[in-house]
Amino acid sequence: MTDFTASMTPQDSLVAIMIATSASDERIRTAELVTIESIVNLLPVFAGYDSDRLKQVAEVVFDLFSEEDGLDALLGLVRENLPERLYETAYALACDVAAADGVLGEEELRLLEEIRYELNIERLHAAAIERGARARHLRL
Repeated sequence: MTDFTASMTPQDSLVAIMIATSASDERIRTAELVTIESIVNLLPVFAGYDSDRLKQVAEVVFDLFSEEDGLDALLGLVRENLPERLYETAYALACDVAAADGVLGEEELRLLEEIRYELNIERLHAAAIERGARARHLRL
């Protein structure tokens, strides 16, 4: 465990979930990055967050994804550093990032399923969160 992972904040955990969602299909799209940046800049949960930490969080996610069982390790870090009351927030942010580019690939869908399972998001709550993300990211 690095010094950074030992000091991960709840906000870092939310950022890690968003970056992992974007990177899950091995193609980080501009729309996803813009969504992550907008979320960090606008949502109250990120008030006071040092956006310079984004790069460090991204490095942790990429390092973990390069390891076997890296996703399990990442989700363990998230569970360890994120209050349970923010689990649905984490899932909502993951859904927003996944929907940002208008394309949901198999990899993203599998990651969302894994996040739902690991964070114990009730199926009806997950469906409502997913529907909200879809509605926010529809295009004309």
